[in-house]
Amino acid sequence: MNNNTASIEILTGSNYKKWKQDIEFAMGIVDIDLAMISDIPADITDTSSLAEREHHAKWERSNRLCLMAMKRSISEHLLGGLSETNDARKFFAAVGERYQVSSNAEAGSLMSELTGLRYDGLGGVREHILRMVHLQSKLRARDITLPDSYIVSHALNSLPISFSQIKTVYNTQSESWSINDLITKYVAEEEKNKKEKSGIVLFCVSSQK
Repeated sequence: MNNNTASIEILTGSNYKKWKQDIEFAMGIVDIDLAMISDIPADITDTSSLAEREHHAKWERSNRLCLMAMKRSISEHLLGGLSETNDARKFFAAVGERYQVSSNAEAGSLMSELTGLRYDGLGGVREHILRMVHLQSKLRARDITLPDSYIVSHALNSLPISFSQIKTVYNTQSESWSINDLITKYVAEEEKNKKEKSGIVLFCVSSQK
């Protein structure tokens, strides 16, 4: 339990989505998430079966540990504003109601991130384009579908002038490119640019001798 709770990111308010994923994974991986996914079982009576008693005991343990894990992973000043409940499922829902970002706001944030992406020279061009594809997938999960042609066009416009030859080739032909086609062409152009730069450096060094 300790190793799993240590991997849960402390909830500060703005990181609710990551915290939620951490909680669900940490509780599920050690099989103590019963109280998070099921209602409170009926009270034990003299007529309760052995299976009912075992289920009740398992739920009680799950509820106690899940509550403990959640409260330990929430900043102290945020805990005070949450409603008091001894039900882990209700507590989890209460945290969600307070801190989750609306789907519209999150989609807007993702769209802004995508349209604002520009290649900064750090990392490879492949990683830059795949970052766009990743954001495209996250938007699709929110019912916002951007065609691959949009990603190709945006990628072409997001790269520096050293890649302008590829953009010219794309604009002068009628055949559309897939994202994989684009990556292949850009990686080849990237390698070509690196070799040209190396050649210039070697020439300058030789000239100075």
